Amino acid sequence: MDIDWGTLAGVFGVSLGITVVVVVMFSLGLVAWARAGHGEPAPDMPRGRHRKVATATAVLCFAACLAVAAYGIDLIVPS
Repeated sequence: MDIDWGTLAGVFGVSLGITVVVVVMFSLGLVAWARAGHGEPAPDMPRGRHRKVATATAVLCFAACLAVAAYGIDLIVPS
């Protein structure tokens, strides 16, 4: 039994890259959610359009993380 080390390294690299991207996207979503005012209220919170943009950004970041997780589950679970 031979192991194709180049392919194994490629799979490891892609997995590591996707993991980093998902963690960064989730972190950005948390930051945007906090800036939108969802959570502890702060006196220096942005009002109006900035809150809407921050909320939309948070939702998009969380949706991207959910899409990557759903795709991974779809790859693992047989149909």
